[in-house]
Amino acid sequence: MKFSTFTGMVIAGFLLQPGSSESASLTLNEKEYFETQGLNILVFSNWYNGLFGDSKISGVEVIHHGNRMATNGDIRLSATPEQWDPIPEFISRKVNEKEQSIEAFLRYPDYNFSYSVKATPVENGVEISVNVPKAVPAALVGKAGFNMEFLPATYFEASFLADGNPGHFPIYPTGKKEIIGSVEPEALASGKHLVLAPEDTKRRISIRSNESTLNLYDGRGKAQNGWFVVRGLLPKNKTGEVLKWAITASIQENWLRQPVIGHSQVGYLPSQQKNAVIELDENTPALAEAKLLQVQPDGSKTVVLSEKPQPWGSYTRYQYATFDFSSVTTPGLYQLQYDDTVTASFPIGDSVYKSAWHPTLDHYFPVQMDHMLINEAYRVWHGASHLDDALQAPLNHEHFDLYAQGPTTDTPYQPGEHIPGLNVGGWYDAGDYDIRTQTQYATVSTLVAAWEEFALTRDTTLVDYERQYVDIHVPDGKPDILQQIEHGTLALVGQFDAVGHAIPGIIVPDISQYTHLGDGLTMTDNLIYQSAMKETEADGVNSGKFDDRWAFTSKSTPLNYGSIAALVAASRALADYNPQLAERSFTTAEKAWDEEAAKQPDIFNHGNTTGGRLEPEKLKAAVELLITTKENKYKQAVAELLPEIEQHFGENAILAVRALPLMDKEYRNRVKAAAGAYKQELDVIAQQTPYGVLITEGGWAGNGTVLQMAVNQYYLHKAFPEMFSTQSIYRALDYIYGTHPDSDISFVSNVGTESKKVAYGMNRADYSFISGAIVPGVLILKPDLPENKEDWPFMWGENEYVINLGATYIFTVNAAQALANQH
Repeated sequence: MKFSTFTGMVIAGFLLQPGSSESASLTLNEKEYFETQGLNILVFSNWYNGLFGDSKISGVEVIHHGNRMATNGDIRLSATPEQWDPIPEFISRKVNEKEQSIEAFLRYPDYNFSYSVKATPVENGVEISVNVPKAVPAALVGKAGFNMEFLPATYFEASFLADGNPGHFPIYPTGKKEIIGSVEPEALASGKHLVLAPEDTKRRISIRSNESTLNLYDGRGKAQNGWFVVRGLLPKNKTGEVLKWAITASIQENWLRQPVIGHSQVGYLPSQQKNAVIELDENTPALAEAKLLQVQPDGSKTVVLSEKPQPWGSYTRYQYATFDFSSVTTPGLYQLQYDDTVTASFPIGDSVYKSAWHPTLDHYFPVQMDHMLINEAYRVWHGASHLDDALQAPLNHEHFDLYAQGPTTDTPYQPGEHIPGLNVGGWYDAGDYDIRTQTQYATVSTLVAAWEEFALTRDTTLVDYERQYVDIHVPDGKPDILQQIEHGTLALVGQFDAVGHAIPGIIVPDISQYTHLGDGLTMTDNLIYQSAMKETEADGVNSGKFDDRWAFTSKSTPLNYGSIAALVAASRALADYNPQLAERSFTTAEKAWDEEAAKQPDIFNHGNTTGGRLEPEKLKAAVELLITTKENKYKQAVAELLPEIEQHFGENAILAVRALPLMDKEYRNRVKAAAGAYKQELDVIAQQTPYGVLITEGGWAGNGTVLQMAVNQYYLHKAFPEMFSTQSIYRALDYIYGTHPDSDISFVSNVGTESKKVAYGMNRADYSFISGAIVPGVLILKPDLPENKEDWPFMWGENEYVINLGATYIFTVNAAQALANQH
């Protein structure tokens, strides 16, 4: 039977089912992917992440009724590859408009194995073929296969058919996991024809193979972030076309994506601008009325404003319109409606921001505290973890998570030797458990700024260092923000005490530990490793179990300057609260500055763990020392860095402004001129998207950038109110709280009516969240898909909590409230 005829039968099978899809042909569009209404198929529009290999954004991908539910269509060397398993090397991608095809050329250089993956449209889908110029190498026979991965959350509580034999997708994996080279995974099903979710037009996908058997696997048995995998092995001793699949999908007739009414889930101040951004399918025929409804105590709803929204234009793959309801200032409870879509309720009132930062300080920060037991009522979040920190990292070693040790230790310690004094303070960096110094000092500096600007005296958390114990919801008479500043400062000053300088960070040495999910206490045995002891031997202090974290200690002058800045800032904040630590911090920082001034800088660059560029890091230290001491040598250092400020004003705006009262008239004039040029850049940025903020398009979503730019605006407004308004600060918070692409959810867990409930925290295996934590947000996938998965926590670029974002968020909310109080 000819393959094209065979494909037609698949589609015919769909059409005979009641309520099934329409028939449609995909075309290759100007954005270089295959498209029809309700179905898009991408072919290597995105590439594997260079750090972790597999970030579930590459190969052949399927966007079905608006949901990217399949990815990584490519040749892989195992059935259920995890994120560090081998990936191919991309060579080129050929788009043939005349032939209506896309072909990607790739290779595995270690095996001298080259191949191409080609896609051409068929009715309701594409035909995928794999072509090899030489037969599969003997070493890869039985290993190399074409994999296609399907998002588990899309297929929970759905069924499948394999050659007509039924089964269902499990919500939790069972059976043997794949151990490469020794254990093969158990297939959920096998056959030449798989249909996923045959009962559901919105999710139904058909895959038919012309020769090779299709096996369906559950990748979550190997790793919690695994997907369902459909796999067909490549045959041996064959060249040319060695595999062909038809991937087709049901398409709901005249499907349109539901409108998204982007708005703040937290609500609005009466005086601020209030703009809802309505995200519409590109095929939406005409604009409907938008309405603002006031919710009454009896549940009735009154229309207080109704009008056609203003067309904005196209951005990414959608069209947009805006609905301005700034004229409504009456406090109350409201909802927005567009066509049949109605939002969750939100308030308008003077106190909408008053408590919006509380969950972040009350809950997220304590949960992330390392070296402490964290208790909350009946729950223990984690024990006092990593008390065996840390071993000196080995020389010339490149770690898998952006750390590296150079050719010397730059410490008195030998590789593998225990470095005492590093087992205190610090926060888990993100969804993982490492202490990344660059994150630590950024967090301390921002918390100090929040303390000095807003005097946040809130107290809901008990911190007891003698017992290494933290109790959430239990006040202890001390401002929580000072306790958090103290905790970060202890880690930073401890590095200088231990080795004489800032270090890139502390992290587990092995991937099997790095992938740990759950209580950080169980990552190590909390006993200091001694190589002379047997693995099972322990004496209560030491053990022979090699599980201690490594300290990466290569000298970096930029890293030193960043830590100096944080320590000096902390010395001011802690002066009355913990004067001994304050004095220790300042003395350490001042000594480190003098040492750096007396030598050439140590430049050791690797990943994102060795500090930023030298000049802005030095500026941080100089400004904090100037503010603290008023000494002329620091004023001179700031003046010498003025060209850096002017050239990279957005990066340095806060520091430039904070130094203004202590600098001369020439400095102020040049900073004001640079601020004016920056304002023009911001005006351009505000027009580039319907949301009025900068939406970054890298591999990590941009909420951090949005919040940092809001902090910039706060300081610039204070310095130059005639140039910088306050509205951009509120606009940034509106974005974080739901006025963003893809959905209207608040990106701060437990803040706002509807907020992130599934995220990439330490508890991500439970599909849960940490109250007050902020996710990266909407990732713009090439070429045009805004995405933030709310049903799948494991997309780190979209959903991973990071501690320094919490500090920036606390500052931004309090800035907005302070400005509102002034006006």
